[in-house]
Amino acid sequence: MPDASILLVEDERDLLELLKYNLEREGYQTRTAETGEEGLKAARGDTPDLILLDLMLPAMDGLEVCRSLKSREQTANVPVIMLTAKGEESDIVRGLEMGADDYITKPFSPRVLLARIQAVLRRNNGETDATPPRVHQSGRVRVDLDRHEVTADGETVDLTATEFKLLTLLVSKPGRVFTRHQIIESIHEGFAAVTDRSVDVQVVALRRKLGPVGKNIETIRGVGYRFRDE
Repeated sequence: MPDASILLVEDERDLLELLKYNLEREGYQTRTAETGEEGLKAARGDTPDLILLDLMLPAMDGLEVCRSLKSREQTANVPVIMLTAKGEESDIVRGLEMGADDYITKPFSPRVLLARIQAVLRRNNGETDATPPRVHQSGRVRVDLDRHEVTADGETVDLTATEFKLLTLLVSKPGRVFTRHQIIESIHEGFAAVTDRSVDVQVVALRRKLGPVGKNIETIRGVGYRFRDE
């Protein structure tokens, strides 16, 4: 979404400049802050369309900034994408629970970041694709929604309805981690009787049925699962 304004809150100067360069090259308007306090002040002074927020900030960390943003009426609905380092799984969960819209782990490619930003801005503006994709493919796995068919390495895989929904969710956004709660909300419609353990069991069964390709369903300790983007 060209011309959208993005606030960058990042204390690594080199990364901050790189983000600013890549976003402005795509037509986004950017402002920058190197501390949590500066980020909050900037967000309240001129509300941005989106905030890229680093978790590891000096003094006030990204989680505190996110909590403060979501607690104020002026900034509560501004989408937040968290920038995280590997190994911060518990912080990712806490950030998502506080209302962050998405996250991306360092290091990341500018192309992936731009795609995430565009997706979040579209969702925040109530936009949907006119013709949502009916076929999802990632690497050697193909999910055809119209035929309700899954193939792995060219071979048809027989899945239950729940396993099909689970695989569709993961393959539709390769590389993105889904928490167990998000999986329950998406494929079980938040049914209270479905537990985290139930999700784990379904993942194990799905991996087994996919054969060698099943290893692409990765466990992110303390967070959930993702389908590795090949």
